[in-house]
Amino acid sequence: MTKQFKGIIAYPVTPFTHNNEVDAPALEALVERLVASGVHAIAPLGSTGESAYLSDHEWDCVADTAIRAVRQRVPVVVGISDLTTDNAIRRARFAEKAGADAVMVLPVSYWKLNEAEILGHYARIAEAISIPIMLYNNPATSGVDMSPELIARICRTVPNVTMVKESTGDVQRMHRLAQLTDDAIPFYNGSNPLALAALAAGATGWCTAAPNLNAELPLALYEAMQANDLPRARQLFYRQLPLLQFIVNGGLPTTVKAGLKLLDFDAGAPRAPLQPLGDMQTAELATILADLRG
Repeated sequence: MTKQFKGIIAYPVTPFTHNNEVDAPALEALVERLVASGVHAIAPLGSTGESAYLSDHEWDCVADTAIRAVRQRVPVVVGISDLTTDNAIRRARFAEKAGADAVMVLPVSYWKLNEAEILGHYARIAEAISIPIMLYNNPATSGVDMSPELIARICRTVPNVTMVKESTGDVQRMHRLAQLTDDAIPFYNGSNPLALAALAAGATGWCTAAPNLNAELPLALYEAMQANDLPRARQLFYRQLPLLQFIVNGGLPTTVKAGLKLLDFDAGAPRAPLQPLGDMQTAELATILADLRG
């Protein structure tokens, strides 16, 4: 049975040891923390998980470790994005065999991809697996910007594509996609500072790295929106907005790993060329986290 993705979908970082190797025990512990916090799904190997900086062997280790750590308690969607279609297919097959409930596909570009190439990329991945695909649009990191019209076309053409994560920060795109698909395709917010507006626009869930540092407020925001308690939702959103803005502006792997260290969880440093958070920024993050606990 296909599991339903809704609510707060948490994106764990990929911990590294001091020797710059994947720290599988730390990843297991982090996934356990996230599941225990009450998040509704886990999404390893997205931008937060530094997927683009991992070798194939490391990627396989992270995918397998995260899926096993969840132990089927919540759905798991694995980011399988790669520059080539062939390796994206390899990763998608690996994730399915390891027990993923869905895969997330962000088309990544060196040469600019045309619409036929993007559609072909999704179609070939879909043909290789039987689990659902979450289409992911994030031009800031991928170099590919899919219009709502193209996304709707892919959803109509490729049956496995059953969900859309939109990270442009443009809520009008979400409204347009809902219009084009007659509200048949659930969409998920991938822009942290847009969480309130996206949920108000009908987003089925919020894909976010924030639960690594504070799961209580995102979960409370989602619950308030489900209860149609907009005044409480606004209060909850603006309380956590400084953290959401900080982790986005400073880069998710860098800021989240620094925050975890402040919370006495060592996930190591981000992988070069990414650099650890500086002292002044770390002090600012410490103040933000303290304010959330206060």
